[in-house]
Amino acid sequence: MDVSVTLWVLTILGLAALIAVDFFIGRKPHDVSIKEAGIWTVVWIALAGLFGLGLLVFGGGQPAGEFFAGFITEKSLSVDNLFVFVLIMAKFAVPSQYQQRVLLVGVLIALVLRAAFIAAGAAILASFSWVFYLFGAFLIWTAWKLIQEARADEEEEEFEENKLLKAAERRFGVADRYHGTKLWIQQNGKRVMTPMLVVMLAIGTTDVLFALDSIPAIFGLTQDPYIVFTANAFALMGLRQLYFLVGGLLRKLVHLSYGLSIILGFIGVKLVLHALHESGVHVPEISIPVSLGVICGVLIVTTITSLRASRKQAAAEAAQAPSEGAPKDSIDV
Repeated sequence: MDVSVTLWVLTILGLAALIAVDFFIGRKPHDVSIKEAGIWTVVWIALAGLFGLGLLVFGGGQPAGEFFAGFITEKSLSVDNLFVFVLIMAKFAVPSQYQQRVLLVGVLIALVLRAAFIAAGAAILASFSWVFYLFGAFLIWTAWKLIQEARADEEEEEFEENKLLKAAERRFGVADRYHGTKLWIQQNGKRVMTPMLVVMLAIGTTDVLFALDSIPAIFGLTQDPYIVFTANAFALMGLRQLYFLVGGLLRKLVHLSYGLSIILGFIGVKLVLHALHESGVHVPEISIPVSLGVICGVLIVTTITSLRASRKQAAAEAAQAPSEGAPKDSIDV
């Protein structure tokens, strides 16, 4: 798909305008209700759908199919990010009324960093086609690691600050408490960061780790930098509302890691087949409609099996609860 500089500029300005509207509406710190989160989640998904339809009208079925496949993949992978966001919020004891501001700025930082990743990935793929083999192998390895982690009976995870965040805290210092939405304050005659800024940086920089598998994954569906960027943008920009909407449901998605591992493994195989095809080997290539069908099918099955497993586990726990502390006679009665 040929994208002019003008279209790039208009797209970025349009996304900036949407972010500005989102920021203006949520500028006052408050607790986000389920209703508010649900409305905005629908709005962002609808905007992504309208953008995909625009690609269909002006660019054809191929770009539109690639966008929808990329958007759904990035959205599903971003749900996994929410687990870590929950840990970060708990680690820094972020007051509930400030969480929506933290997520908004943190996601903006993540979007800027992902844009740099996308530009670098597009340049590398354009110059070295053999990188498809590396991306494919990396995604298959990541899929296997996800399965291992899902099967392991691990205790509650804790968020660990990355080196960049620790260096910033040592360099500038951190205030001992939150000061509203302020990012910097004067403390003992020295300008220091507030915990608010630290949390924003934590969310933004932590997302880079997730980009290590999500960016190769979407390049496995399309090599068009414009589609890769816009799919990532729409997936990330609705992430804040999704956090408040499904925060309580995250623990119920017990099979999510298995579903994501299947998707990443599938895209990894697709990348390897594409690389072999580019090298002149006659192998079948997986089309975008097939990719879209597999991704949607895996997510639907994963969600259904997760909810069933969570329901059975809750019923089993409820059945065991009376017998743990009550005498047998009282149970019979």
